[in-house]
Amino acid sequence: MSLTNEIIQQKLTEKFPGQVSSFTEPFGMLTFEAPKELNLKVLQYLYDDETLKFRFLTDLQAVHYPNDKGRELAVVYHLHNLVDNVRIRFKVFTDINQPDVYTATQLFLTANWMERETFDFFGVNFVGHPNLKRILNVDEMDYFPMRKEYPLEDQTRTDKDDEMFGRGGSIN
Repeated sequence: MSLTNEIIQQKLTEKFPGQVSSFTEPFGMLTFEAPKELNLKVLQYLYDDETLKFRFLTDLQAVHYPNDKGRELAVVYHLHNLVDNVRIRFKVFTDINQPDVYTATQLFLTANWMERETFDFFGVNFVGHPNLKRILNVDEMDYFPMRKEYPLEDQTRTDKDDEMFGRGGSIN
């Protein structure tokens, strides 16, 4: 019997009744969410269950939803069952004013750098992370550049030379 989205959803709803929700299947990939306080319990269950076997963390990142009060930041986990070649997406949401989510580094070593990058760009505080510090931006940076609270480039700016950016001017 092959692993299907229906089996995964059924096992999750049985194990976490009323706590996992918002099941969808965009492009065939099962996607769901749970409260951020349960992220490690859900990840551990997905890892340990002998039917599910989601033991590879493919990706971990954040998304900023500035208009979703109290749920402005989503941490998104992409997991892969290598035996049955099935992928799923798991989301937890957090308030931007208290962006604390438990680290997954004890379960997935690959989470280490992905969580650091997510902290660096979105400001998610991965509680329990062994070395949560900026990984790509300078330490002195006091903001999180991937949040949508910053305006896009103002095309009317006059304090830059467009020729330096390949816009306007003539090519000799």
